[in-house]
Amino acid sequence: MVLNTTDLATAEPRGVWEACRNGEWDRPTPGVCQENVQANLVVLPLSDAFDFLRFCQRNPKPCPLIEVTDAGDPEPKLTAAGADLRTDLPRYRVYRRDEEVEERTEIRDLWRDDFVAFLLGCSYSFEYALLAAGIPLRHIEAGENVAMYRTNIRCISAGKFAGPMVVSMRPIPARLVSHAVEVTARLPQVHGAPVHVGAPEALGITDLKRPDWDGMTEVRPDEVPVFWACGVTPQAVALEAKPERMITHSPGHMFVTELTNKELTNR
Repeated sequence: MVLNTTDLATAEPRGVWEACRNGEWDRPTPGVCQENVQANLVVLPLSDAFDFLRFCQRNPKPCPLIEVTDAGDPEPKLTAAGADLRTDLPRYRVYRRDEEVEERTEIRDLWRDDFVAFLLGCSYSFEYALLAAGIPLRHIEAGENVAMYRTNIRCISAGKFAGPMVVSMRPIPARLVSHAVEVTARLPQVHGAPVHVGAPEALGITDLKRPDWDGMTEVRPDEVPVFWACGVTPQAVALEAKPERMITHSPGHMFVTELTNKELTNR
């Protein structure tokens, strides 16, 4: 069965988990399950988990915590009971020390009894609120990934974890920028308000057309580039922290929780 984003836009999260688990979906998740919270994934050995937890607490804009699992348990019981974080994301990235080793569609054979999984809020969730507010998002219209960039903003370190903040960029019509800021500010658990508006060079970004993680980058004359903190930050941090093992989602390929965006707004 060939699925597309339209098929999964109004699907139940369990349907997305099954599609990933069965190899029917391995594409980016913008626009998927639009009413549900999507999450970034970070998996670390227990020996590194406390330092990373402190890193998230010190850097809530790029790393807003949604759930932390018990060691060795791949089921996020609080936000997605019945899911399996080893199989239910479209794609994963595996890091050893300071390098990315591989990308794969499941990690069952890599899972260990000392692994702790972190789910971090994702900006794909506030995109639902932006669309509901009448703010267009061209990457969703085109079925593309959002553009992501490494910045010159340094995160607050915790133990071995230190590194640059990563941001996602969306071109917003100039007349709607202030509205986009207001809408996303209501959702701090999925990155909240932008960290920067316009002037990408102030973030150390020299060329918007060359994102560090591929995605749609066109900014039209009547638009302004707006930058939000991004949950890919831990992947940039991994290259400096050099953990013995770290597994994450592949950029843009998120985990869909059963938590709804409305619930998050009311938290």
